[in-house]
Amino acid sequence: MSTPAITVHPEPPVPDAARLMERQGIEWLPAVDEEDRLVVIATRGDLLQVFLRTDEEIRRQVADDVLAGSLGLARDAVTVFVRDGVVTLKGRLEHRSDIPVVIRSAWRVEGAVGWSTP
Repeated sequence: MSTPAITVHPEPPVPDAARLMERQGIEWLPAVDEEDRLVVIATRGDLLQVFLRTDEEIRRQVADDVLAGSLGLARDAVTVFVRDGVVTLKGRLEHRSDIPVVIRSAWRVEGAVGWSTP
């Protein structure tokens, strides 16, 4: 780990993250939220996954496996859109405290490079 730690927020484009990793000579790139809490650690292999999965595959996994499966949300609670690996979630949750859990879970799907809000 470098000192000080080199981190990014989850929304930068994959090519930018890859360039940063190359410039800094690092193998792992931690992504942190607005309060500097660790969200995920990306590796060079993770960045390559973006080019190996379609947006539809990512959307289906987020909607079916993560939201409906792991988190038990109703299928109509949150609509999932994916464009160029960026996941956009639109809907309402019963508890506001569930929002970070949903975002972190969607971000962990292979091929997802970031998230946005409509």
